[in-house]
Amino acid sequence: MKTNVKGEDYSAKERILVFEVNWLGDVLFSTPAIRAIRKKHPGAYVAALVVPRCREVLFGNNYLDEVMVFDEKGKHRGLKGKIRLIRDLRARHFTISYLFKSSLSRTLYIFLSGIKKRIGYGKRRGDFFLTERVMLPETQLHRSDAYYYLVAKDKIPEGERRYDFFVSNEDKAFIESMLKKHHLSEGRQFVALHVGGNWDLKRWPQAHFAKLIDTIKTSYGADVVITGSFLDHPLAKEIAGLTQTKPFVACGMTTLKQLGALFQRSDLVISADSGPLHIAMAMQANTVALFGPTLPEITGPIGAGNFSVLRNKEIPCAVPCYNLECKDNICMSSLTVEQVIEEVEKRGWLKKAV
Repeated sequence: MKTNVKGEDYSAKERILVFEVNWLGDVLFSTPAIRAIRKKHPGAYVAALVVPRCREVLFGNNYLDEVMVFDEKGKHRGLKGKIRLIRDLRARHFTISYLFKSSLSRTLYIFLSGIKKRIGYGKRRGDFFLTERVMLPETQLHRSDAYYYLVAKDKIPEGERRYDFFVSNEDKAFIESMLKKHHLSEGRQFVALHVGGNWDLKRWPQAHFAKLIDTIKTSYGADVVITGSFLDHPLAKEIAGLTQTKPFVACGMTTLKQLGALFQRSDLVISADSGPLHIAMAMQANTVALFGPTLPEITGPIGAGNFSVLRNKEIPCAVPCYNLECKDNICMSSLTVEQVIEEVEKRGWLKKAV
């Protein structure tokens, strides 16, 4: 086997670059397509190029040989940074590229990197730099199916409709230690609530979350953990301040992989449409997904786990909706705590307190 100084296999017949999308949930959506690439090119060297905030999603992915970072705001910023990226890609001798995000600049980087086979979506920006233009069908596709279609020209088969997100034994041990340290889940059920979202319209009202927390604690005797990043901490503290039973706020205390282990360990996860929602799905956690301005048919949960999607279809609004100036956010505020509890009861995910 011929390798370079980084140990990469240059003897592989094909060296494939996957140019990833930019958001946590979307990167998870793309993992069935990565699996399809490995199946289609079993002897290839496969690398993914992804923005810094999403690289952890792909760490430990068994279908990738390498995770590379595309840092537009750091080392790849400006003309010098772009030249650095092109030179780095050219030096790695990739032969095939899949572009999951349509972008003139990204397609140009791939073209200038000397990658001979460049596969992306037709009728999109920069498609004249592609050597293979894949046309998506006119019918509505889940985002995961759209990425998969780029590789297989078809939707994900039923037995493959799952995300890949790998957590280690160390991640699981960290969560067990955290729960023990804070006296959580000591013979009690516990529920993980993800209260954040990458835009406000997708968030459930704070008062709803607070009422739900108190209901879970009083009716089921369960511990409640609010999850999220460090940036979600102020929101989580505001919600906790509205409760009588005081949940444990774990925002900023876990990595994404540790968050996955936490979801796997929980009895129930409740979240709006967000990246962590799809991590919960990857971990096959019992999950209630709260949807408002986005369509479950496009970005809803998929996977082998047990999940329910709650959405008010009676609202007089067009969905998907991107009106960031919306004042009442009726699509989310009209989803009630009672609806969530009714769904939990119906699925038998929590046992009543004695």
